[in-house]
Parts: sequence; C-alpha cells; structure tokens
Amino acid sequence: MSSARVDYIAPWWTYWLHNFPHINLRFQPADNSFQPEEENYQQSLIFLGCVAAAGLGLNLLCLAIYLSCLCCCRKDDEEESKRPNSCCVTWSAVAAGLISCAAVGVGFYGNSETNDGVYQLTYSLYNANHTLGGVDSLVSGTMGSMQSGLHQHLARLDEIFATRGDYVQTLQFMQQMADNVIKQLLGLPDWEEAKVDLASIADQTAYVEYYRWLTYLLLLILDLIICLLACLGLAKQSRWLLTTMMVFGVLTLILSWASLGADLATAVGTSDFCVAPDKYLMSQTKDIISADIVHYYLYCNQTRSNPFQQSLTIFQRSLTTMQIQIQGLLQFAVPLFPTAERDLLGIQHLLNSSEASLHQLTALLDCRGLNKDYLDALVGVCYDGVEGLLYLCLFSILAACAFCVMLCAIPRAWRQIACRERDYDDIDEEDPFNPRSRRIGSQTQNPNHTNMHSFCSYSSSIGSQSSLHPPAAQAVSNAPMSEYMNQTALFGGNPRYENVPLIGRGSPPPSYSPSMRATYLSMTEEQSRHFGNDFQA
Repeated sequence: MSSARVDYIAPWWTYWLHNFPHINLRFQPADNSFQPEEENYQQSLIFLGCVAAAGLGLNLLCLAIYLSCLCCCRKDDEEESKRPNSCCVTWSAVAAGLISCAAVGVGFYGNSETNDGVYQLTYSLYNANHTLGGVDSLVSGTMGSMQSGLHQHLARLDEIFATRGDYVQTLQFMQQMADNVIKQLLGLPDWEEAKVDLASIADQTAYVEYYRWLTYLLLLILDLIICLLACLGLAKQSRWLLTTMMVFGVLTLILSWASLGADLATAVGTSDFCVAPDKYLMSQTKDIISADIVHYYLYCNQTRSNPFQQSLTIFQRSLTTMQIQIQGLLQFAVPLFPTAERDLLGIQHLLNSSEASLHQLTALLDCRGLNKDYLDALVGVCYDGVEGLLYLCLFSILAACAFCVMLCAIPRAWRQIACRERDYDDIDEEDPFNPRSRRIGSQTQNPNHTNMHSFCSYSSSIGSQSSLHPPAAQAVSNAPMSEYMNQTALFGGNPRYENVPLIGRGSPPPSYSPSMRATYLSMTEEQSRHFGNDFQA
C-alpha cells in the first residue's frame, strides 16, 4: 500500500492476524498476501481449520481418558470423601454456568459487530454500484441522443439549407463537433462490467451474511439452553436429563471447535486483505480499467489530476461551440427559412439536455464519492467485521471450556446420584433403626394400636414400669412390647423425632455409630431378661 495514504490505517489486530504463519497442507510456508485464487493461499487458510479440528480431537481424547478413569476408579464411601466430591461438582457447575454466560454475552456482541461490518460493506457496494450505473446511464443516453436525434435534425436542415452553402457548411461543422463528443464519451471506461461485478458481490455477501448471522444466533441460544437444562438436572438430580444434556454438550463442543476454525480462517484471510487492499484491487481491475483511473479513485489525491478532465473539457467546449452555431442560425437563417426553426429548436433542446448530463457526469466521475464508499467498506470490514470475528473466536473458546467443565462434572454428579439411590436400596430391613422396619414391626406386633402419641404415651409407659405386678400376667408380658412400641412411635412413626429430647433410657440419637447401636441392643436385651426374671419370680 502506498505511503501517501493517510485516510485509512489498518487496525493493529489485522496486522497481528496477518502475521499468523501461513502453511499449506504440505507443511510448506505460503505467501501471506491476499490471493484467494491461488491454491497455496487457499490451503493455508484450510490449514487453520485443520488446526481447530486437531484441537477438537485432542479435546475429545482428553475427555475420553477422563471418563475412562472415572469409570475404572472406585470411590471411597466414607463420609469424609463424599463431601469434597459433592463440593467439587457444585463448584464445577457454577464455573461452567458462569463461563457459558460470559461466552454467550461475548458471542452476541461479536455476532452483532460482524453483522454491522458486513452491512456497511454491502451498503457501500450498492452505493458504488449506483454511482457507476449512473455514469453508464448518462454516457449511453448522451451518445444515443447525439447519434440519433442530432443526426436526424441535421439531415433535415441540410435539405432545407441546400441553396445556402454557408449554412450547409455550418451544419457540417456541427456534425464534426457531435462526432467529437461521441469520441470523448467512447474514451471513458466501460463501467458496465464493473457495475455487474459489484452488484453480484453485494448480493452474494448479503445472502451469506444473513445465514451466518442466523446460524450463530441459533448456536448462542442452544448453548444457553443446554447450560440452563444442565443446571436444572443437577438441581433436580435427574439422571436422564443429565445424560441428555451430556450428549448435547458433546455436540455443542464439536460445533464450538468448528466455528472457531471457520472464524479464525475468515479473520486471517480478511486481515490479509485489510493490510494491503489497494494492491489487490489494482491487480483485479488491471484488465478492465487503467491503473491511473483505479489509483485516482482509491487514493483521491487532490494533487493528482482527474484522468477524465481532458475528455470532459473537450465535451464542454464542443457543446458550447454547437450552441453558438445554433444561436447564429436561429438569428439569421430562420427569417429566410421559417421551416428550419423547429429543427433548430430541437437541436438547441438536445444540447441543453446534454449539458445538464455533462454536469451530472462530472459530479459522478469525481473521486470523492467512490472513494468515500471505498473507505466506508474498508472500515466496515477491517474494523467492525474482523473485530467481531475475533469476539466470535473468543466465544468459541469460552464455550468449549464451559462444555468441557460441564462434561467433566455431569458424570460425577450422575455417579453420586446413583450411589445415593443404591445406598438407599441397600438398607437392612432387619435394622431396628430403619424407619421402614419399625413401621412394619409395629403393624404386625400390635395391629390394634393404630394411633400412637409420641411423647406423652412414651412417658406414661416409662412411669408404669415401676408399678408392674406379677399377677397381671398379660400386662407384664406386654410391658417390653409396649415400651418398644412407644419407642417405635417416637422414632419411626413421627418424622420429626430429631426434635424430641432424649429419654434417660439409653435411647440412641438420630445420628448413631455402630458402637452406639451395639450398646443400645445390649441394653434392650438386658431389660428383656430383667422383665422375664421378674415374671418368673
């Protein structure tokens, strides 16, 4: 890019991306100049996508190794080992949620920035296409009026002025001026091909950008939904929901790495163009437009003369000369040849319209309009567009990290849920401290005792133990059972037995150890033997 340019300076991130190593698929260095039609340059961009694919493979391999180790290793079932693992799962879920939310926020911003940049590019292309189309329309319209309309009027006037040689000579001179105007218009570049190319590029870019924007919007929403459902599955301890989210998490992880490769390759390729855009455009237009004209519009240097100035000046002088000749014929020939007035006025109207077209053509061919569209397109692509692509790359990296953490936390949570359910199913039915066994025992041993009161009846039964008498055989024989039934109602029938104060009878606390259980069972057996001896006495 020429050192004279001061109205456009590529941002620093384009130079940073431009300096990325460009390596083709044969692991050979390639030129980092923007050459999309070259095979080596295409392979260098594909290589960046392959790097992202290799990162995906390594990521999936690490996850597979982690899951294999998690399935093969056995956990310790002690209470001390359960709490840290549960805490680890909780903090992993929190970290995955925070990273995922940050990734979605960055992704929305990057998607919006990229869309704004591409919109500015297409808007500038359509403006430039409109300008070039206006130039082509004015040139073709002026040439048509000169070749057809002026020629018809001059032919009729030549018949009218056949007897006057000086008037016929004036008409011939005007025909030479008209031919000179047509010659100058033909010397202007043919904008039709360039106009078609700009319109086609703008249409294709807008079409691709719409679906790119929509795809990223759906991907962002998908990431957010998966994160929320995974958190819901952890909160509800739903294994099927966690399994489903794990499958979708792997799918989203693959999509994140794929988007990273596509965004990185696009950002590097766009940065290669933004570092030296003038060089590429001049190489692409050398077979269509001369280098002086392209340079004039790309730089719009006021010290450099307008390449169309000479043609426009000749055009203006020819029109002025023709108007002077028409004014003379209207003044001197019309009194002699009244029938010539209509054709002379027609030529005068045609010259006036051609002069108006000349002024419009001069304004459209000025470099300031097209140069502004060019600079707006560069700013949109190289500033907003590439910046948005960098944010999308950051989104892909954060999303991949978030789903990696989530995929590591979900199997641990799934296993903890399974262990809790297995521990609940493995409860000993004969354990006297099992609430289910106590309920079953109370129903089988005392079917008539359907409504028990937790604390008052228990206290009364304790107090009645000292007043037992041998003659009441049925009452004595039922004393231990009544005491046990009251104890069952206290600990098993009432779900809030932890709030009941302990009775001074060796009753076990809600949280007990094996030694405490053995002590309680021995005390119960000793009391049973005591009541049996009293009954025999």
